[in-house]
Amino acid sequence: MMASSPFMASQPSLAFTVTRQKPELVAPAEPTPREIKYLSDIDDQQGLRFQIPAIQFYRNEPSMSGKDPVQVIRQALAKALVFFYPFAGRLREGAGRKLMVDCTGEGVMFIEADADATLQHFAIGGEVKPPFPCFDQLLYNVPGSTEILNCPLFLIQVTRLRCGGFIFALRMNHTMGDGYGLFHFMNTIAEIARGVETPTFQPVWQREYFSARNPPRITCTHYEYEEEPTDSMVTNIPLDNLVHRSFFFGPKEISALRSSLPPHLRKCSTVEILTALLWRCRTNALGFNPDEEVRVLLLINARFRFKDTPLPSGYTGNAFAYPGAKTTAGKLTKNPLGYAVELVSSIKRCFSEEYMQSVVDLMVLKGRPPFHVAGSFIMSDLTRYKVLDVDYGWGKAVYNGPPHGGATDVPGVATFHVPHKNNKGENGTLIPMCLPAFAMDKFVNELANTFIRAAL
Repeated sequence: MMASSPFMASQPSLAFTVTRQKPELVAPAEPTPREIKYLSDIDDQQGLRFQIPAIQFYRNEPSMSGKDPVQVIRQALAKALVFFYPFAGRLREGAGRKLMVDCTGEGVMFIEADADATLQHFAIGGEVKPPFPCFDQLLYNVPGSTEILNCPLFLIQVTRLRCGGFIFALRMNHTMGDGYGLFHFMNTIAEIARGVETPTFQPVWQREYFSARNPPRITCTHYEYEEEPTDSMVTNIPLDNLVHRSFFFGPKEISALRSSLPPHLRKCSTVEILTALLWRCRTNALGFNPDEEVRVLLLINARFRFKDTPLPSGYTGNAFAYPGAKTTAGKLTKNPLGYAVELVSSIKRCFSEEYMQSVVDLMVLKGRPPFHVAGSFIMSDLTRYKVLDVDYGWGKAVYNGPPHGGATDVPGVATFHVPHKNNKGENGTLIPMCLPAFAMDKFVNELANTFIRAAL
């Protein structure tokens, strides 16, 4: 794991004991409607049928002395589920693999725990940041809890620390919502924990917003759902010896990268520049054949983007697409960084309301296919969500984001831009990465060489 430089890394090793209470179901604090609610045609695609984890770290707060974070959060969770009552239900599958929520009110799985560790135990190099190799201790994998159907939609563990701080870890069934929806839910729990009776933003279901047209029709090019190659290097990346590390990019690193680009690309966003950088370095590190096809997929959220038919405020479902760009490994790695930036920046120009509707229709016409994984690099931006602001009464989070480098369903393929302040007090972007061991050292070298060239 890195210190303050984006091209030095080492992995932490932590040793502590966690004592857990028996997992329990936390149900809504009041009776809620018993009904069936259908997911959207975006929600129930194959590529979202997995559990998405997150972890939050909090310091001791003297003003909260005598208050137990476990009890405060458990009670707030029960009250939040009155508003988010479908989250307390169970997923069922109907004809054509259509997913629906049976709003049973059974509740979400909750674990109370204590660790003989302090927050400082997790501050490797003075910073709390992924990877957290101890994550399985901070979110116990309750047997049967990873199923998509007929089991709790959330697994939550709150772990008290000896210093008076605590850790809030959770896992959400991704079909129920995206990062923004999860942030909305966590923030609602936090508001109620601080004494608010009614959340600032009421959750809105309205999943019919992303329903297929009649008749459905694919009107755009979707690199993210193209068929996988049958036999190539990009389909045979070894997954048995993966290494997780995170890389911090502060103002100096971003400025150096930006100044190395051609003038017409220097106004590109930080997300676009860093995505291009990591895509290029990752592709080089994996050693694909020059003629192998590689692609980058960029999560773009439809919230607040469409003026004619805007999404309802408080919409909790998945509201994004993964438009992409593709080239060959040889072109990507042999050309200057600007070539990759140009490709990444072109992705947003193809995204529109029609593109989103085309994705919805594609799901229905092609049987809800998975994302194209082979040779893909998938990037999701969390910096816009103010995730560090989630406050249960103990102040802002020290860290709030993914526990390691990459999504659990596609290890080594997907990662995130996470807002972060390093141990020098610099605000920047933290990006957790996951690669096979043979590729990680080369990836770090590629990063270093890129910054050396940028400084020339």
